[in-house]
Amino acid sequence: MLDNMSPNQRLMIAVVLSIVFFVAYTAIFPPKQPELVQDDKKSQSVQFSKDVEKPTLSQTAEEMVGHTISKEEKISTSASSTIATIKNENFILKIDTLGRISSMELLQDKFKNKDGKHAQLISAFGTKPLYLRFLEESTSKEATSVAYTSDNSLITLSDTPQKITLTQKLSNLTVTKELTFYPDGHYDAHISLSKDKRYFVYLGQRPKVNEKEQMMTVVGAMVYTDDEIATIIEDGDAEGRKSFTGVELISAFDQYSASIMYNFSKDTNIIVERDRDSNPIVYFDAMPDMKFSGYVGQKEYKTLKSIDPILTNAIEYGWFTFAAKPLFALLSWLHGILGNWGWSIIALTLIIRAILYPLTYKGMVSMQKIKEISPKIKEIQAKYKGDPQRMNAATMDMYKKHGANPLGGCLPMLLQIPVFFAIYRVLLNAVELQGAEWILWVDDLSRMDSYYVLPILMGASMFFQQKLTPNNFTDPLQEKVFKYLPVIFTFFFVTFPSGLVLYWFVNNLFSIGQQFIVNAQFKNAKDAEIALAKHKKVEKKDD
Repeated sequence: MLDNMSPNQRLMIAVVLSIVFFVAYTAIFPPKQPELVQDDKKSQSVQFSKDVEKPTLSQTAEEMVGHTISKEEKISTSASSTIATIKNENFILKIDTLGRISSMELLQDKFKNKDGKHAQLISAFGTKPLYLRFLEESTSKEATSVAYTSDNSLITLSDTPQKITLTQKLSNLTVTKELTFYPDGHYDAHISLSKDKRYFVYLGQRPKVNEKEQMMTVVGAMVYTDDEIATIIEDGDAEGRKSFTGVELISAFDQYSASIMYNFSKDTNIIVERDRDSNPIVYFDAMPDMKFSGYVGQKEYKTLKSIDPILTNAIEYGWFTFAAKPLFALLSWLHGILGNWGWSIIALTLIIRAILYPLTYKGMVSMQKIKEISPKIKEIQAKYKGDPQRMNAATMDMYKKHGANPLGGCLPMLLQIPVFFAIYRVLLNAVELQGAEWILWVDDLSRMDSYYVLPILMGASMFFQQKLTPNNFTDPLQEKVFKYLPVIFTFFFVTFPSGLVLYWFVNNLFSIGQQFIVNAQFKNAKDAEIALAKHKKVEKKDD
């Protein structure tokens, strides 16, 4: 059966089967949740425990540091042992007895998770930002049993940054962390040791605000180097140990938020390893006197740019970054004018359609011409059924005679694919859409339409567009599959962010309008041709 299908027919079936597969696979096999990290003494690399189930707080600490913990140590590594709290109107950040950032709670309502709780950016399990591990086993073991102290237990940030000093006094070493926190969520770190010992500073696990990530969302770790190359290691794809130098920033990120460290010296050795689930773990080889900066928060473009323009590279657009970045810049500019992200998406769609109008117009005209000559093409196919070469030659002559391009309808669609995926990545990763209202029932463009209005309208517009668009199907199966595409796409888009569905719906409306224009032009031309033929017939009769 497949041998008798044209390439277009096989492509159509492949698209449908791919959509059905991804939807079914995501529903049946949800993403695995990462386990707890531990320190392998033999390899000095980060591994995950294979036999930990439902760990207690003390067990998770033991797995992380790689040895048995005494009662005193269990107290110091308890999740409730907070030694410093930094707060302002937007967040509450906590530091625990291991000198780590143990909690980062966002207080804005628009950043609440799907359960209605404030977003917590620091994972409960695994390594946390600013965790120190020493190469020397005895020192590393002692460091997990001696609690840090802080010179200030509570800081309230307003307009000016404030500093706290954390101190850990070991038997033969004193560790000092001077941390300066800023109201926008970033911090400066200065770590110093009283003796020269080799140690590592961890970036921490990526945020996990929502248990289920949006389909096609990239999550994991990023290493951005000074040659403007972003190396992204997605969860599940980490392979062994990789080292980087000349690094501008490192990031552990999910869809909207990230833990970032930057402002390293160029010779800092950044290391990425894999855990038992092949998820990336990032840390760096630190100096006895080490200065760097960090940020924990949402990947909001304006915020990151105001802190340091280099941080805007932490916003991940994948392969389509080259197109996505300028599209987001245009979308932000439109928002500055219109003041509403929903109307900005509509305006952006209009601009994209206007730019692509010449291409789409040529494609629609070509489709109309092919529709008109399709009866003659069928006659040729029947006439030369046993002679493929003569049939192809006669078919191409017919196309050439009527100015029809058999690829004219496909080429514009292929050229639009990068644009679609670029705008998809922009709308999927734009944290600015969180809590952004449009009109009436749409009160959050980053989340699915809870009333399913936009997906249904999108599907209906797609169905109506099919009715208007001429086709030259010769296979009944292909025609049936094509008719069901609006239904499949409707279900496919139900869980997509409202902003993305809005773009696709408005894009369909513009396509429908453009198709109306082309259809009307061809109808007028056809009517004029018929009228001219009648006029000539009357004149000939009068003669």
